Amino acid sequence: MSGMFGPELLLLLLGALIVTAVARRLNWSAPLVLVAVGLIVSFIPGVPEFELDPHLILLVVLPPLLYSAALDSSYLNIRANLRPIGFLAVGLVLFTTFVVGVTAKLVFPDLPFAAALVLGAVVAPPDAVAAVAIGRKLGLQRRAMTLLVGESLINDATALTAFKVAVAATAGAAMHPLDGVWMFVKVTIGGIAIGLVVGVVVRFLRKRLCEGVLESALGLLVPFGAYLLAEEGFHVSGVLAVVVAGLYIGHNAPRGSYRTRLQDGAVWRSVDALMESFVFALIGLQVSSIIRNVELGAGLLLGAGAVLLATILARFVWMYPASYLPVFLNKRIREREGVPHLGQVTVIAWAGMRGVVTLAAAAAIPTDVPGRDVILFCAFTVTVATLLLQGTTLPWLINKIGFEGDDARTDALAEAQVQHRAAQAAVTRLDQEIEGVPDHVRDQLRSLAEHRGNAAWERLGRQEEESPAAAYRRLRRVMLSAERDEFVRARDKGEIDDEVLFRVLRELDLEEAALSRE
Repeated sequence: MSGMFGPELLLLLLGALIVTAVARRLNWSAPLVLVAVGLIVSFIPGVPEFELDPHLILLVVLPPLLYSAALDSSYLNIRANLRPIGFLAVGLVLFTTFVVGVTAKLVFPDLPFAAALVLGAVVAPPDAVAAVAIGRKLGLQRRAMTLLVGESLINDATALTAFKVAVAATAGAAMHPLDGVWMFVKVTIGGIAIGLVVGVVVRFLRKRLCEGVLESALGLLVPFGAYLLAEEGFHVSGVLAVVVAGLYIGHNAPRGSYRTRLQDGAVWRSVDALMESFVFALIGLQVSSIIRNVELGAGLLLGAGAVLLATILARFVWMYPASYLPVFLNKRIREREGVPHLGQVTVIAWAGMRGVVTLAAAAAIPTDVPGRDVILFCAFTVTVATLLLQGTTLPWLINKIGFEGDDARTDALAEAQVQHRAAQAAVTRLDQEIEGVPDHVRDQLRSLAEHRGNAAWERLGRQEEESPAAAYRRLRRVMLSAERDEFVRARDKGEIDDEVLFRVLRELDLEEAALSRE
């Protein structure tokens, strides 16, 4: 961000984190609160302008956000829903680009059609951060969450490719439609290939490091390395390279070290909190400077409103036919996927908030593109309006439709069945290694395995009284707290060193983390 490194950047990050903390404490949607607060602060006299550097957003902010989301995503669920995700991430993005481009040309007649398509490509990709946060809190069905996450991971590559083609057209570079298709195929296949190579190499290296901190440090380099290698080295999609690398590494993470998983979880949650807070605050802070660069008038406001309406309606117009026609026309799809729930389709259609990619693409529009200020104003209008309008009403819509998904019950039953087999496997392995082990150790380990097997079944019931497993966890946490207090008192008296205390606390913390069930 040009001219933004220094106290201003530190204040922005600190302020964004404080607003996020307050929003979470009040159980409000942090992204929406950040946008609103940023919008208000941007009009306060004396507040410095935060000039947006799109290269910084695309290189420093977007890769870690995408990589973290990919790490937490299910490769198997995304693969099972690849067809509908493709309709959203590719078909809907191109459809929105065209619809918004035509609308912009109609409401701004002086805007060349190629420039209008630039605006369409800028506002085409939704950002599912806010929608996913709301959906998780309200228990949105897993398939809907998979579609939203899968769309947000892939649609950026489509939108950025369409953006490059449209910008080239504004410069007079005539491009045959087949050339555009070939560019998309090339950057897509290349990005996937680079991501797979990076994922395989990183997994190979991490398996041989055998040190949680070093493995996490290497993991922090992955999104930036994959993005740069793809974009600068091979001129293919850096977004897809990051996503594929994250999906591959995340899918294989259960086979790695528990230390690395614990470390990675903490690291990436912190990165997510910082980056998301920064981005959504920045969206709000940009509004006043965008307004100052245009001549506000009825024509511009009505035109921006028409572009916003076209952006929202295009998603609805696409969603219903794309969701139902393939199911009704193809028996195999109908048998494999079933008929989509109308409420689920409606929620996904309404969850089209724009975010970081729109922000970066708008700032990356070359200065010689005709009508650049109008495009910027419309793009930020769409971003802020969709976040505040759709973001604030999405919880109401989900509650109004009243999803009665049984994902939690199904998960609990599957967990109980597998946990029972896992306990049996643990006891069998124990019996194979029992030679020379004292009887009381054997009995304690066997009891622990049986406890874990029974606990999963107990969670299936709706018992009014505390279950044995819940009582065990509660009392064990009380005991761990007493142990922790005693070690802290010993350190304060000088009986043990801080190094001893930290080592013991980590062991106690790991055990308490294993006991905690959200």
